[in-house]
Amino acid sequence: MASARAVYVIAAKRTPFGSFGGSLKKISATDLAVEATKSAFASLPEGTVSASDVGECYVGNVIQSSPDAAYCARHVGLMAGIPTSTPALTINRLCGSGFETVAQGTDAIRLGKADVAICAGTENMSSAPFVADGNAVRWGVNLGSSLQLEDSLWAGLTDRLAGTPMGMTAENLAEKYGITREECDDYAIRSQKTWAEAKEAGRFDMEIAPIEITGKNGAKETIDTDEHPRPDISLEKIAKLKPVFKKNGVVTAANASGICDGAGSIILASEEIVLKHDLKPLARIAAYHTSGCDPTIMGIGPVPAIRAAAEFAGISVCDADRIEINEAFAAQYLACEKELGLDRSKTNVNGGAISLGHPLGASGSRIMAHLAHEYSRTEGNRYFIGAACIGGGQGVAVILERT
Repeated sequence: MASARAVYVIAAKRTPFGSFGGSLKKISATDLAVEATKSAFASLPEGTVSASDVGECYVGNVIQSSPDAAYCARHVGLMAGIPTSTPALTINRLCGSGFETVAQGTDAIRLGKADVAICAGTENMSSAPFVADGNAVRWGVNLGSSLQLEDSLWAGLTDRLAGTPMGMTAENLAEKYGITREECDDYAIRSQKTWAEAKEAGRFDMEIAPIEITGKNGAKETIDTDEHPRPDISLEKIAKLKPVFKKNGVVTAANASGICDGAGSIILASEEIVLKHDLKPLARIAAYHTSGCDPTIMGIGPVPAIRAAAEFAGISVCDADRIEINEAFAAQYLACEKELGLDRSKTNVNGGAISLGHPLGASGSRIMAHLAHEYSRTEGNRYFIGAACIGGGQGVAVILERT
């Protein structure tokens, strides 16, 4: 990858993440991605790069809760202003979808298919529908029978091949790596506290694309802060919660990622575009990798993905100055931390999905946007790694390099 055409992050924005059933519940995944994408282009110097320059448009979406979900990427692109001649592709690599769009955009630019690419991820989990089997409904319902509805959200969080919900894969990792409930709760509190500190310090300001909604009594409201965090929660309080997936287990509602709504959009460009417009990129894409693992311990997926991406980049994992691993579950993150021997002082330092929430298709985009903007707030750091586990037994990692 070192000799390939250079690809840069030139803009990156994300919406605030709305809580489950919160302020963003009525904004479709498509519209959330449009807002993030428009905001990303608006952050670029006037007269440089715009949506009209886009050669490829990729949008990650998992649950597909919007009525126009089948057209998601195409609608996002057109509503953001791309030419009608520019193609679009909706991507579902589950929790890695936001990262996958960056990988796809990077490939498109390196192959000369585009000079500018939209790489977005979006999810409205609040709108996840209850569904009826078409075969049980379309051809008639028997007398005395009733419609059976399935929660598509719960179905999406359950791996039927492995026969387990995602939470049980975290329990499996806790058992394998000797992770205790106390460790999980301690880590959950850390996620909440570090988010609060980062928010107070303004570390999310440059990445946030505020969303305007119609509130009570028809008044306009601006949402500019993540709704899921609970920074005032205490260790004593969450210690009283019962495990969700296993008797005497470790996974609770407090130490698992939040179900949320939100979107993020990363704009990638070739070196030629950067030079032509004298842009100051946020970062360069150094490497990326996707790997497979045992579905019953899918949360360990970031480990092989990070190791392989680091090898592609010509570095060791310990060379990374910052690492962000999506906090699907505290037990899952802690297993990765143990396996990789991570230094917690430079990992997930501004909170993660336990505090911010985890809108499936958008979390990779959030992490990419956050890391890309972190370069402007730090000095001397060179390599940042973003990664996520993926339901079904996969992991993905993207490495950024300071420009």
